[in-house]
Amino acid sequence: MTVLSVQDLTVSFAVPGTGAAVQAVRGLSFTLARGETLAVVGESGSGKSVTALSLLRLLPPSATVGGRIELLGEDVVGAPEARLQALRGNRVGMIFQEPMTALNPLHTIERQIGEMLWLHKAMRGAAVRTRVLELLELVGIDQPDLRLQAFPHQLSGGQRQRVMIAMALANDPDILIADEPTTALDVTIQAQILELLAELQQRLGMAMLLISHDLGIVRRVAHRVLVMTGGVGVETGATAEVFARPQHPYTVTLLQAEPTGSPPPVATDATPLLEVEGLRVWFPLKRGVLKRTVGHIKAVDGVDLSVRPGETVGIVGESGSGKTTLGLALLRLAPSEGAIRFDGADLQRLPPRSLRPLRRDIQIVFQDPFGALSPRLSVAEIIGEGLDVHRRDLDAAGRDAAVVQVLGEVGLDPAVRHRYPHEFSGGQRQRIAIARALILKPRLVVLDEPTSALDRTVQRQIVELLRGLQARHRLAYLFISHDLAVVRAMSHRVLVMHRGVVVESGTAEALFANPTHAYTQRLLAAAFLAPR
Repeated sequence: MTVLSVQDLTVSFAVPGTGAAVQAVRGLSFTLARGETLAVVGESGSGKSVTALSLLRLLPPSATVGGRIELLGEDVVGAPEARLQALRGNRVGMIFQEPMTALNPLHTIERQIGEMLWLHKAMRGAAVRTRVLELLELVGIDQPDLRLQAFPHQLSGGQRQRVMIAMALANDPDILIADEPTTALDVTIQAQILELLAELQQRLGMAMLLISHDLGIVRRVAHRVLVMTGGVGVETGATAEVFARPQHPYTVTLLQAEPTGSPPPVATDATPLLEVEGLRVWFPLKRGVLKRTVGHIKAVDGVDLSVRPGETVGIVGESGSGKTTLGLALLRLAPSEGAIRFDGADLQRLPPRSLRPLRRDIQIVFQDPFGALSPRLSVAEIIGEGLDVHRRDLDAAGRDAAVVQVLGEVGLDPAVRHRYPHEFSGGQRQRIAIARALILKPRLVVLDEPTSALDRTVQRQIVELLRGLQARHRLAYLFISHDLAVVRAMSHRVLVMHRGVVVESGTAEALFANPTHAYTQRLLAAAFLAPR
């Protein structure tokens, strides 16, 4: 039974003040059957997310939608708003791409998930709490009863994504539209979520429209694939057939874009640039009227590591394992105890004023590219901001030339430097964030999930770019990621973290070939699951 039929879909956006329009989707047609998973794949900007948003009429007023969209037997294009509200979150669930911007920062997790039950099921009181706890357990959140009163900013990126999934599944929808549903999740939770969605599909007959740049996930879960580029569907067919015998040149390019190779060699006599000993980041747990400390959350607990010039050290582990906290502590952006030495300087003892010159040598790329980019600044202002502090010798022309050069290095047209972050896709925003870190030519870069929002072709470009810069300038990287394929292509050595502790470390080659710790073995098994 067909639950979704799209015929000759077109979506265009009016350009303010010009009378012109930009075509985002052109002549797209496809169907989705009950119990089926259709994956829509393509590079950032290909029209995938615009297609998903058009199905529930969630596009901004500047958008014009043409063609026919028949959802559960109803014409969506001409449906009144009241009818659409009855479908959204009830018979049709949606997982949005960016959980931090999709979740309300002023409401607790319990209220946000419970709202779906209040609106569509008229549930109240204890019944709502019971169902919310059940959903949080389903999507793999530890100690869900302690998370009910948490706000989005108090959760990790992966935990926020799981809350979004719980909201979408709250009312057992007939259709689930999943826009990059596992982008922020580590591989073990990815496997759990994919197994959960497959189980719900089988039990409920739920259809799923999966939008993803992760071809490994697509190959694992999708029955059929639709390949898009430039707003056009260029190839569709059974997943196994498309992966085995792609017909369109663009599909061939996508399938060959898996990050491969290895990083440039490190000099054997290189002295460590960064040395860390016994690093601890403990957050106190306070209770009672007097807020006495009754315990600690040990986010990072006794970590030792070193990074040499020209070396990449990969940090892997599940969400909440302490990876990002470790990176922030090394930059003195989170309070910590233990020794942190950079090029011989003890960072723990330096006052803020003395740290400032070192900020040029140590840069970071944050996990959430949208939250890390100021919406009030143009791309040129965002990327060049560090030059205002550390390269005051540059005039306006020199500053602009530096911005143009680094945009080209990360694969963006320099002409976009006068635009603003909201005008870019998630992958494009991440490239802007990488350009901002690279423009000062640092000696050490902390890369916190730098490729998580990128499609595979761009991931490969960024991996090759980072390796090329490393070879030319002997850059040191601390590479934090849940994507083990990228970690393997980037890293000389790998540290595996679990609950704040390093449980295994070694060369990338040895660790991937013969993991010794049970936790590492589970990570690798989850990362390289066979297709269903």
